[in-house]
Amino acid sequence: MKTEIREFVKTDIEKIVDYFLDAESDFLKGMGADKSKLPKREKWIQNLQSELVKPYREKNYYYIIWLLDEKPVGHSNVNQIYYGESATMHLHLWKNGMRKSGLGLEFLKMTIPLYFEKLELEKLICEPYSENIAPNRILKKVGFDLIRTYETIPGPINFKQKVNRYELTKGQLKELKTAQNNV
Repeated sequence: MKTEIREFVKTDIEKIVDYFLDAESDFLKGMGADKSKLPKREKWIQNLQSELVKPYREKNYYYIIWLLDEKPVGHSNVNQIYYGESATMHLHLWKNGMRKSGLGLEFLKMTIPLYFEKLELEKLICEPYSENIAPNRILKKVGFDLIRTYETIPGPINFKQKVNRYELTKGQLKELKTAQNNV
């Protein structure tokens, strides 16, 4: 199986939107999202289409598509982008059978350096729902530091919840790359 990543293109937009809109309420709840707070399909598609043409410095959202044998199987995206400073990352494997297989870790290791490069980041943040085991486990494996746990409404599609704030700095990323190259 060949894993690759790429920036999202227009044909990916409906797949991303449908991943959320077609999901069962319980699945979304497990990741901290509330189905009733999801945007309307057409509005969501329009918002993502507008992001495609923006320069990196002006993006509100930036998506990376995860490919398995050249087929899209998931995505990661960042929002709360402060170009040259920080962004907040999200990760999603679209098919249940692919979760807990190690693919997420593999994709994430390819994705993170691209965020740092394209958005010239100093720090990458991820704040998964504290009860969502998979992202909490994978972030530690990749090298993120757990900074704190607190209660918040993380975004417009979320309910009030406890989140774990993880951070990875540009310096830590360089150290991880060096360590991987020395293995």
